[in-house]
Amino acid sequence: MSTEDEPLDQRDLLDTQTETHLDENAVAELIESIKEAQYFDPTSMAPLTSASLAAIARLRAYQPPPFATWNRLPLSRRAAVLILLFADRRGHAAFPGGKADTLEETPFEIARREAFEEIGLPQDDKKLPPPFRVEHLCELPYNLARTALAVRPCVAFLHSDDTSGMKSASVEESMIPRLDAKEVAAVFSAPFHNFLRAEDEVRENETVPGKRSDWYSGSWSDWNKTKWRMHDFQVPIVNQMVSKPKSRDGGQAAIAEELDHEELTRYRVWGMTARILVDAARIAYGEDPEFEFNTHLGDERMIENLEKMGQMKEKKPGGPDLSRTSLEEASKKTAAEMRKSDAKM
Repeated sequence: MSTEDEPLDQRDLLDTQTETHLDENAVAELIESIKEAQYFDPTSMAPLTSASLAAIARLRAYQPPPFATWNRLPLSRRAAVLILLFADRRGHAAFPGGKADTLEETPFEIARREAFEEIGLPQDDKKLPPPFRVEHLCELPYNLARTALAVRPCVAFLHSDDTSGMKSASVEESMIPRLDAKEVAAVFSAPFHNFLRAEDEVRENETVPGKRSDWYSGSWSDWNKTKWRMHDFQVPIVNQMVSKPKSRDGGQAAIAEELDHEELTRYRVWGMTARILVDAARIAYGEDPEFEFNTHLGDERMIENLEKMGQMKEKKPGGPDLSRTSLEEASKKTAAEMRKSDAKM
């Protein structure tokens, strides 16, 4: 354990409020119900693998800890992101999100609205091309963005379970080309389970650009006297459909043009986005990553301490945000609370 004046290593700290407690009997029952409902892999017309069935069941069964602080946060401190899972031969995920519009919006409503505004995913399932529909699976503990937002990751599954005898719909062929990257440079997907692996997971007869080890790199960094694992993934895009803005008049136009000219074969996923995907995959598959990681999920204790210190008030456009001193003080309090909880176990 570190002393209070030394950088705190969160590899040794476990936030007991955010442990992944799942009822395995409930998970088993959910897996059976999913099998009975006949979820199909849209690219092969075969039932989803047992690992995918179990992942969906675990996410359905997951309950995040209560977090009353959210209800006290002003509108300008609230945000949510959508982890949209869909079935193909490996299981992929997309990741849009943004700030709340009203205090009445739930995190999932924020995430769905932002997904519509950013990539054109309809908020109303009736407006999705058949047979697609979106199921809200669960929400993960809140994360603290560097912009001092409390961000709720919302996990959903994009169903394509047409059992009418017609050819099943492929997300990559039928859905992604219809999306419009209105507020982003490109829409692409990534293999969900691979966020637990140090190298590309490659299927038989499939190749990836460069080396398999190009997939992941990571390092420990000091953030306000706390050790944080920074994940950096390079997602291959050579074997998938990528949607780019249909109209290039917005702020992302230059980036989209640059992506075209560079002919990139991998897109970078890093920072908070990478960390959330790692945490979601840990819950879904019940596995630890092959690489080093922070054991706790989310940053709820940190957010609570900042709010108690009066540091999560309304954001002023162009005004100063959280000071380094405030973040360091909240970090120390959070680490002390986590050590105390650890000692009681």
